[in-house]
Amino acid sequence: MDDSIVMCPGAWNGLVAAAIAKTGFQSCYISGGATANASGYPDIGLITLTEMCRTIREVVSSSKLPVIVDADTGYEETESVSRTVVEYESNGAAGMHIEDQEFPKRCGHLDGKTLVSQTAMVEKIESAVKSKPHKDFILIARTDARGTDSFTSAVERGCAYREAGADMIFPEGLHSVEEFKTFATECKGLLLANMTEFGKTPHITTQQFEALGYNLVIFPVTMQRVAMGAITICLSELLKTGTAEGFESQMQSREDLYDLLDYVPSEPWRFHNT
Repeated sequence: MDDSIVMCPGAWNGLVAAAIAKTGFQSCYISGGATANASGYPDIGLITLTEMCRTIREVVSSSKLPVIVDADTGYEETESVSRTVVEYESNGAAGMHIEDQEFPKRCGHLDGKTLVSQTAMVEKIESAVKSKPHKDFILIARTDARGTDSFTSAVERGCAYREAGADMIFPEGLHSVEEFKTFATECKGLLLANMTEFGKTPHITTQQFEALGYNLVIFPVTMQRVAMGAITICLSELLKTGTAEGFESQMQSREDLYDLLDYVPSEPWRFHNT
């Protein structure tokens, strides 16, 4: 990666991934939370490695972009982390992040989390590094210590994880621009910022993150929240009136959908995956 920041909007299926690519983004992200939500589950680590790999294949195939993927706690023990690296890479992921929470995990912007020991997380990272099929696969280590212990502890863990071999550090749940700035100063190297809504982090622009020294910024659930907000409003109106006609101006047209899919109805064998 070069010094310019990369924006990664979250995709939870191939259609969203195709839209991200067509809009002009250079990368996208698969959130474990958004993938779980799309399956009807909360973000507590219930999505399996097999389910995530299926989503990786779908998103990579539809977007043709480098895809960074959430691996939660690495599906538990050190041996599972090693397998996760191999499976994610073989299914097309450009990189992944693992976190230092205990199972069952919680959203990084919720209270009540508990962490594994720093030593245990270092062992996971070292195992993941050894299992990387290619040196270009990006291994990202996330720490939730800011929400369970202190900012100082988050910095300490971030530095330890980098020393253990993580390519990039992801400090979750920081509270201010000043904290992001200080973290970048005290944990030098590649950094990921999570710009999620309704959480501990205030809205910070991509340009601000770049100036603070961050290399990658993810928007993990943004598109899903926008979509579900619109869907629930439309459903309420449909139930009330018996028609969705009033929403047509807000809908993606049939032509725009076909254009997104590179689909020509008169040539049904032609679409973007062929």
